[in-house]
Amino acid sequence: MNEWIETACAELGLEPGSVDRDLVLDLARDVAHGVARPAAPLTAYLLGVAVGRGGDPAVLAERLSVLAGKQEG
Repeated sequence: MNEWIETACAELGLEPGSVDRDLVLDLARDVAHGVARPAAPLTAYLLGVAVGRGGDPAVLAERLSVLAGKQEG
């Protein structure tokens, strides 16, 4: 997976070290289990848009994980 991250980052003009793989994967897991599997990639995209607008990735991912946890059941 690290090779893919490096390849994708190079294509997008991003620094591979700026990607918190575990943060994104943990968020995707929480959303897939708490909401629905198809919601996971969409949520990762929404997180990326929000981070691109200046949001803190860790803070936003935590807020989304909490929100997904409220959807369970």
